[in-house]
Amino acid sequence: MTGPAAPDLPPLGLTGAYRMRWKRRRMLWRALRARRQMQKTADRTRQIPNAGVLVFTVLRNEITRLPYFLEHYRRLGAAHFLVVDNGSDDGSAELLAEQPDVSLWRAEGSYRDTRFGLDWLGWLLIRHGHGRWCLTVDADELLVYPGMDAHGLDDLTRLLEQQGRAGFGALMLDLYPKGPLGDRTYAPGQDPGEVLQWFDEGPYRAVRQQPKGNLWVQGGARERVFFQDQPERSPTLNKLPLVRWNRRYAYINSTHSMLPRQLNMLYDGPGGEAPSGVLLHTKFLPEIVSKSATEKQRQQHFHTPQEFDVYYDRITEAPDMWHAGSVRYRGPDQLAALGLMTPLAW
Repeated sequence: MTGPAAPDLPPLGLTGAYRMRWKRRRMLWRALRARRQMQKTADRTRQIPNAGVLVFTVLRNEITRLPYFLEHYRRLGAAHFLVVDNGSDDGSAELLAEQPDVSLWRAEGSYRDTRFGLDWLGWLLIRHGHGRWCLTVDADELLVYPGMDAHGLDDLTRLLEQQGRAGFGALMLDLYPKGPLGDRTYAPGQDPGEVLQWFDEGPYRAVRQQPKGNLWVQGGARERVFFQDQPERSPTLNKLPLVRWNRRYAYINSTHSMLPRQLNMLYDGPGGEAPSGVLLHTKFLPEIVSKSATEKQRQQHFHTPQEFDVYYDRITEAPDMWHAGSVRYRGPDQLAALGLMTPLAW
């Protein structure tokens, strides 16, 4: 398994450079406008420490995942959480409002119309992330990297700074159970890896797209199970979650790509040479079966949601994602040995 080389970006020319500049400015303007949709629920931003990594996320109804999500990133040394709650009604907002290291905003607007929450998070990154290391993740994403038991996020960002790097890429790796989806039990606060013990070590394929130079990684378990007949529509698995932020930066498509476009060269995919980690994707906890039926009705998670109705229907059938090629998850060092992330020179 090899990632594509990270060549120098080809010049855009005057017209291309103009278009990229205005695209970035439109994204920043959208973020500025989106701040009007956000109401402060628990504003502890004055208590944010002067140093340390800030964690940004937007979520809805994640009461079962939140206890471990917070524990995981606290264990890695996160300095503060900045969270946008998109109309939760399961107690998520109440739980978050009680946390001393969480600042919380409520936004009732459309998740899809705000570029899947990027406009809301864009404003928080502008307002609170400038000059700081910022980790932007979903509630079902747990960042892991080689040596994390001994080296927290502060050590990781210090290493990246010593190497002159402004960010850290990651492969989103789907974890899944053995047996039908929804057949296991999961308790809030439990390590999801105790329920979701398996993953696909490959195949993954990566291409670098122009003109932004962003990577496009596809493959893995979801493609094998749900998109075998249409692999071109399978989920994008590359992300740039950890970035030393500047208010001029903008995420374009989730955390898959960024502007200015040079930032996209920070990650060269599985098998690449750039320092990287893995986002353990815990989407397939037992609640996925009922949640998929709800999300099919809400139509909020895809640009053309009707095209993915079959995907949701397939999940509600509770398939068994395990197959003979499944690999049991043993930890970050295992993923590095498989080439799914890059060893770090501590």
